[in-house]
Amino acid sequence: MWKTYKIISTLPEYEKYGLQSQMRRSSMSIPTNIVEGFAKRHVKEKIQFYRTSHASAQELRYQLQSCKKLGYVRDISELIGYLESITLMLKSLIRKTPDLPTCL
Repeated sequence: MWKTYKIISTLPEYEKYGLQSQMRRSSMSIPTNIVEGFAKRHVKEKIQFYRTSHASAQELRYQLQSCKKLGYVRDISELIGYLESITLMLKSLIRKTPDLPTCL
């Protein structure tokens, strides 16, 4: 997420309310939904938040690719690698959630 913010800071000013804003929301949504899902008591609720986090990771991936295609950044490979790792972990978490005890 922090590396995303570094990229966001380099985007043109006219992207402030467009791509910058969307990327900021997507990158914050990933960990926020994981935390919120973990706090839920029911498995269906947990999984829904983890799926939302997964979707946000896919959104951020697309936004990073857009930045590259628009010529705003040159190399996004490191961030794409992080997102791939995150999505794999989320998929695993979603699969294993029914086996976890409910929290609280």
